[in-house]
Amino acid sequence: MSVLRKDFLWGGAVAANQFEGAWNVDGKGDSVSDHCTTGSAKKPKRVTINIDPGTLYPSHEAIDFYHHYEEDIALFAEMGFKVFRTSINWTRIFPTGMEEEPNEKGLEFYDKVFDCCKKHGIEPLVTISHYELPYALVAKYNGWEGRELIDYFMNYCKAIFERYKDKVKYWLTFNEINSGTMPFGAVLSTGTVKGFEGYTNEVPDKPGERFQALHHQFVASALAVKYAHDNYPQFKMGNMICFVTSYPLTCNPDDILENQAHMREMNWYCSDVQVRGEYPAYAQSIWDKYGITVKMEPGDAEILKQGAVDFYTFSYYMSNCASADKNAAASDGNLIAGAKNPYLPASDWGWQIDPKGLRYSLNEIYDRYRIPLMVVENGLGAYDKKEADGSINDDYRIDYLRQHIEQMIGAVKDGVDLMGYTPWGCIDLVSASTGEMAKRYGFIYVEKYDDGTGDLSRKRKKSFDWYKKVIATNGDDLT
Repeated sequence: MSVLRKDFLWGGAVAANQFEGAWNVDGKGDSVSDHCTTGSAKKPKRVTINIDPGTLYPSHEAIDFYHHYEEDIALFAEMGFKVFRTSINWTRIFPTGMEEEPNEKGLEFYDKVFDCCKKHGIEPLVTISHYELPYALVAKYNGWEGRELIDYFMNYCKAIFERYKDKVKYWLTFNEINSGTMPFGAVLSTGTVKGFEGYTNEVPDKPGERFQALHHQFVASALAVKYAHDNYPQFKMGNMICFVTSYPLTCNPDDILENQAHMREMNWYCSDVQVRGEYPAYAQSIWDKYGITVKMEPGDAEILKQGAVDFYTFSYYMSNCASADKNAAASDGNLIAGAKNPYLPASDWGWQIDPKGLRYSLNEIYDRYRIPLMVVENGLGAYDKKEADGSINDDYRIDYLRQHIEQMIGAVKDGVDLMGYTPWGCIDLVSASTGEMAKRYGFIYVEKYDDGTGDLSRKRKKSFDWYKKVIATNGDDLT
């Protein structure tokens, strides 16, 4: 008897800017991600103010899902997907973000994608904004620091809600909205840093702009949720958090307090607003730490209260440790690094692998909010090797996912209400952090390489058949 609910939403997750390609086709405008060059684990990507001819921008072609969507969705269906988490490219619908009327060609593309999903019995889970802020809004308003973006975002939401009201039930407002609490988030999420070259911990930081931009995103998210509830009661509206679990490095009380402060600022600050509908009591201490003031307009508090989400979703890749000792050995990570945990192994990119941290996180989140949860990103980025016969034997990926699913099931036994699971990059795509193809996550290999070459052909990896079996047995057979 399966531990997971009968209607558990098994599937996979991607982002439009990382796999669609066709960056300037059919009226699409350029987004922040279209200004990101290729990079690697050793060489950082750049974010250029202008699109430089002769420079490789991996999102421009990516894996060209735009012209391969039927083939790709058929492969997802072959695995047995119940749900497909994807996003809509804002600039496909409103090329600069400031148009009054949407781009019909862009709307038609997503009609075809969602219709194809329906044909295969797959439920779309759509992220409204996933690191594809129109670059024109970055240039004119310094991204989300400008309160004007709230109205532009609502114009976008109203267009897609009405267009896809009979095709999409599950919506997420902003991807990893809490990335705005970190300097790196100022590039891809809040749009308050324009040109940049370096690693994620070297972003020129202006905390006042970031936290002001975050407030505007909170208001926009709440308005979108309220509008959906008022006009489309069939919609289920969720948030999305980059959950970076951390532990105190030692039992030194200084490390305990350091970790509590980290968890509040990194993980709870944003979801407290989106789930509870108000800023937490500790928000002022965070603003005081940075010496900033967040400007709020009359009525904002009421909007936040009226726009609380229906379910909570998050990404989980790794954990790290917090320490008051600034000389503690550091680890790498997804958006943020911390002190290195001596008890955990790490991936090729230095991300610490901690399956039990997922169970711990699910319990902590559910204890705090008591609304349905969904793990919408989880996976192992790795160098996949093709054998002489063309096969890709990614047993390391199977092991990673198996261990995390086991802990997910453990959390359900603990009492967590878990809706579904969509591992990240179910088909190979461009890495958001490094801008490379070599960091592969997928069950499906795509012939596309960091120098821009490749015929874009698709090939099933060993993990493809394994995940197919996992879904068919609703998680009962993980061998």
